[in-house]
Amino acid sequence: MVDFKDKPKKFQRLKHKYRLVILNDDTFEEKVSLRLSQLNVFVVLGISSLVLILLVILLIAFTPLKEFIPGYANVNVRKQGVENFLKSDSMEVALAENNLYIDNIKHIIQGNVIEFDDKTHIDTAANYKGIKNEPVEEDSVLRNMIETEEKYNLFSRAGSAQGNIASFIFLQPLKGTVTSRFNIKKEHFGIDVVAPKNEAIKATLDGTVIFAEWTVETGYVIQLQHADNIVSIYKHNSVLHKKVGDHVKAGEVVAIVGNSGELSTGPHLHFELWYNGIPINPEAYMTF
Repeated sequence: MVDFKDKPKKFQRLKHKYRLVILNDDTFEEKVSLRLSQLNVFVVLGISSLVLILLVILLIAFTPLKEFIPGYANVNVRKQGVENFLKSDSMEVALAENNLYIDNIKHIIQGNVIEFDDKTHIDTAANYKGIKNEPVEEDSVLRNMIETEEKYNLFSRAGSAQGNIASFIFLQPLKGTVTSRFNIKKEHFGIDVVAPKNEAIKATLDGTVIFAEWTVETGYVIQLQHADNIVSIYKHNSVLHKKVGDHVKAGEVVAIVGNSGELSTGPHLHFELWYNGIPINPEAYMTF
């Protein structure tokens, strides 16, 4: 065992004790007395510095003070900035198109001649004179058959003045992000809308529930029959709030977003619109 006397003299000096005394200047009465060494002072100062540095790091890391550091930006602020930039860019394009449209209307009203620039493409290869506008017998038979069928269609003009789908005002069944769009070639007859769990799904129009069951591929499915032979379908739900035969109003909750069915890859709504037995693109009639 190494004797204390064999240690270097410098280390021994660090352990020398010193007395720190605080006296009353008038009475020389001893108020505070501390026995210190250089080693103790170094250890206390080092530990205090480390604790202070650690507290400062924690304060900056877990409080909004970090946003005042140069070069650090809030993620939400950056996201909002990108969204605002995209919106302003779209508004500039729409404004330019509207201005061009208004200018063309002014030229037409004033009787001015509209000159086409080099960028305008005119199809000179089309031979419109060769098109024959003669009645076709098959076309006339088809028209008569459709008109005869529409006479006895009880829903031909229900809910709309013109009796067509363009006159309807569709409500958005779910607010979210469209991840898969309408594509007949890929046999995807609707759109997929991603939204948080337990989000309410609402009826897009007034109608009657004609199907509300569980299916293996698409989970809980609910279908609504609307006027003018319009059918809306809501798939992959977690809960159904309506049963077959129930009459629902537009905007009324019919189901909850889920992840049911073998074809589902996450919480979302597969929404379809059918008109006279033909699938149509929901994004053409409402904004998600």
